[in-house]
Amino acid sequence: MEISSGGCSPRNRKDGSPLRQGLEFELSDCDRNNQSQSMNALDILRETVRILRFNSWGFMTITLVLICPVSAVLLSNVLVDVSIVKNLCVRLMLVAQTSGLPLRPIIRQSCQRFAETVISSAMCFPLYATLLLLSKTAVVYSVDCTYSRKKFDASKFCVIVAKFWRKILRTYMLVCTVIVGCVTMFCVFLVAFCSALAVLGFSPDVVEYCAMMVGLVFSVVFANAIIIGNIAMVITVLEDVSGAQAMLRSSVLIKGQTQVGLLIFLGSTIGMAFVEGLFEHRVQTLSYGDGSSRVWEGPLLVIMYSFVVLIDSMMSAVFYFSCRSSNAGALDAQGNSIMETLAYSSETMGIQ
Repeated sequence: MEISSGGCSPRNRKDGSPLRQGLEFELSDCDRNNQSQSMNALDILRETVRILRFNSWGFMTITLVLICPVSAVLLSNVLVDVSIVKNLCVRLMLVAQTSGLPLRPIIRQSCQRFAETVISSAMCFPLYATLLLLSKTAVVYSVDCTYSRKKFDASKFCVIVAKFWRKILRTYMLVCTVIVGCVTMFCVFLVAFCSALAVLGFSPDVVEYCAMMVGLVFSVVFANAIIIGNIAMVITVLEDVSGAQAMLRSSVLIKGQTQVGLLIFLGSTIGMAFVEGLFEHRVQTLSYGDGSSRVWEGPLLVIMYSFVVLIDSMMSAVFYFSCRSSNAGALDAQGNSIMETLAYSSETMGIQ
């Protein structure tokens, strides 16, 4: 079977050889003079779909076994205590009011949503640090196997997880710390900034508009932190670096391609928010009929959300290869693939 594409695989551009294993990724429209150019967001999405079609059963297994349980718990809010969410929401609205923000519906909804997100993330963190992190590792390994023209080796993947899980978990904890730090700094700065405007005598409307501008700036910073964290996780799996080194390498690797990462983040965020909204209105809130459709709508939306998470992880891996291919000259001497370092250790451990 053969699939033609208008773009080209980043590994193909780097290695100069097509990927063939029951499937061929063609380089028909790739000129040698443009091999060092990076892929845009649409090219990365197309490449992700081709990889998904090439190893659909493997990725679907990862989705059903590792991602779906996390998605079901996250969407259903089974672990979330409503009373804690209400208390936190009330406290946030009090802080907003004392800092000079008017308690309009948008402020109330923002406080409610922020409280739900914080409590849900805290309660689901054990699942994030186990099943979801394991799924990201499996996705990255599967993408690397596809580009390396190798079959997914479950035994070798188990070796990777057993040998490098501490490094992967260390990087993930650092990424979470950076994200929490960004959110904390935003909240402190927002309260201080709005309080200063209120003391200077600005009207509540002006304070609200300024707060929205600060929120827009923060969203860009937050998105960049997420992108760097995602690429750092890929680097930890595929290269012999972890923790702060992986974060630093990630920030260097995506230089000049931040816009592509932002588009990927925006698409994934919109997709997840859309499915979350559907689940909230069609399953959690009974707004029509007798509720019998929940029996099939709930699992369907969980699968849809899990699929979006899968695509997001795959696109992060493809984005890494795209960035690396565009910086091949500067990066070839740095960091070896873990799959290469395991070539000898696998033999000594009796893994064939």
